[in-house]
Amino acid sequence: MYEAFFGLRERPFDLTPNPRFLLLTGRHREALSNLQYGLMSRRGLTLLVGEAGTGKTTLIRTVVRDFESQGAIVAYLNNPTLTRAEFYEFVAEAYGLGAEAGVSKFRLLRELSQRLEERHAQGALTALIIDEAQALPDELLEEVRLLANTETASDKLLPIVLAGQPELADRLNDPSLRQLKQRVALRCQLGALTASETADYIAGRIRVAGGNSVQVFTRQAVDSIHARSGGIPRLISVICDNSLISGFAADRRPVSRDIVEDVCRDFDLGSGEPAQFRQEAGAGTLQPDVPLRAAAPAAVAAPGSAAAPAGPPTPQGRKLFEHFTTRRRFSFF
Repeated sequence: MYEAFFGLRERPFDLTPNPRFLLLTGRHREALSNLQYGLMSRRGLTLLVGEAGTGKTTLIRTVVRDFESQGAIVAYLNNPTLTRAEFYEFVAEAYGLGAEAGVSKFRLLRELSQRLEERHAQGALTALIIDEAQALPDELLEEVRLLANTETASDKLLPIVLAGQPELADRLNDPSLRQLKQRVALRCQLGALTASETADYIAGRIRVAGGNSVQVFTRQAVDSIHARSGGIPRLISVICDNSLISGFAADRRPVSRDIVEDVCRDFDLGSGEPAQFRQEAGAGTLQPDVPLRAAAPAAVAAPGSAAAPAGPPTPQGRKLFEHFTTRRRFSFF
C-alpha cells in the first residue's frame, strides 16, 4: 500500500515474528546466546522471560530456524492451552512417533526414550520449545518436568525452553512447582528498548525492507514513538505501521511527530509524550522539537529536516486517510 511512496520493497512493521527483522540489542544478544547454549549443551531447562511484545517469539523463531537448518528436530508449541491427552498427541507427532504413542502415555515415553537415545548416539539434537508458557496448565507443567528428566548418566536427552511473560516466573515461585524451578539451568530476560535502541529498531527494519529511514521518519517522530510505546517492540511496530499509512494518505514524508501523536491518540497510548513536547506550565505554545542526541543513529532524519509540506492529499490518499483514520483503532485488536 505505502511501500512505493516511502521507497520500500515490503512492509517493515508487520506484526509477525520474522527472524529477518530481529534486532540484537545487548539483552537480545545475551538471550539468544543463552538459548543456543542451553540447547547445544543439553542443559535441561532454559527459561526466557519478557513482557508481552518484547521479542521473545522472534528470538525463538530465529533459534528454531538455525537449529533445524543443522538437522535438529525442534518441537515448537506456541499455544500450550492443551489437555494432557492433546499434549501427548503433539509430542508424538512432533517427534515422528507411532500412532499408539499419541494415546498411551506408557507407549509415548517408551518410544520417545528410544528415539531420543538413537538421535543422541548419532550426535543429533532433539529439543522442545514452549512459547506463551505462562498459559500452561499445572498438569502440563508437571509433564514438562517429567520430560526434562529424560537423560543418560551424563546428558539430558531432551533440552527444553520455556518462554513466557513475567507471570511464568511468578508461577515457578509457587512451592508446588519447586521441583520444576530447581531444574532451570539457564534463565534470560528481555525488557523494553531504550531510546537509542528504539531508533535502531526502526532504522533496522526500514533498512531490511529496502528503505532509507531518513526519508521515512523525522528524529522527533522517533522520539515520540519511543515515549508513547514505552520501548515495547510490538507497540513500536503498531505505531510505525499506522503512522506510515497516515503519512501516505496525507501525502507527507518523512513522517513527522504530529502524525505519530495523532496515531497514538487514536490508539489511546496514554501520557507517554516526551517532556520536550509538552506545554510548559503557564505557556501558551508548545516548545519546539529537538533532535535526538548526537549518538542516535544517523539513519533517522537529521536535525532540522522538516516533513514534506502537507498540501492537499491525492484523491487516492484522501480516500485512504478517511478509511484508516476511521478504522485505525480497531486494527490493533
